[in-house]
Amino acid sequence: MRIIENDADIAEGVAALITMEPVFQKAVDLAGHIPLRRKPAGFASLLQTVVGQQVSVAAAASIWDRIESAGATTAQAVFDMPDENLRACGLSRPKATYAKAIAEAVFSGTLSFEACSDAPVPDAMKMLCAVKGIGPWTAEIYLMFSVGRADVFAPKDLALQEAAKLLFELQARPGEREMAALAREWSPWRAVAARILWAYYRAVKDREGIRE
Repeated sequence: MRIIENDADIAEGVAALITMEPVFQKAVDLAGHIPLRRKPAGFASLLQTVVGQQVSVAAAASIWDRIESAGATTAQAVFDMPDENLRACGLSRPKATYAKAIAEAVFSGTLSFEACSDAPVPDAMKMLCAVKGIGPWTAEIYLMFSVGRADVFAPKDLALQEAAKLLFELQARPGEREMAALAREWSPWRAVAARILWAYYRAVKDREGIRE
């Protein structure tokens, strides 16, 4: 069970992926440094991932700043906080409900961050997805960046799909199943492949912005 802890691990994964699939070199050449993007495992990281569901990076950062200012970054604080206070931080009504559900799962013992970090990926996914508001994408992102699993991918992520379309010069953006099948070829470094694709997509968009 490989864990990505530092930039050396990213470099090892990048080198392995370029050997597996040389076209990744094109992505790395354009993107440059492939970021580590690690953060501590636990309640705050999972909640922050939920905050980022289906909103822009800027919007998610703004909401998270307000959540931090309100002190709503622990299970106890969220459990005790009225829903209207969570919504005042910028959470939608469903996401306020999800935040409460995560806190309740922690207190009931149905969600253990320690067990989640130690369990095989399928078991960790099952544990996370049993909590209301946590679907596969949220669980995969948490395992990738908060736990540091090296062989997790998020095939439903639209940016990854679009990046793959551009990098591999596909006629259409791959769907979730196609993306998952493509990513299986990149095991055991799928989380590094995701980082490369995200960095490549961002670099392409930045380049397009310059051209405009």
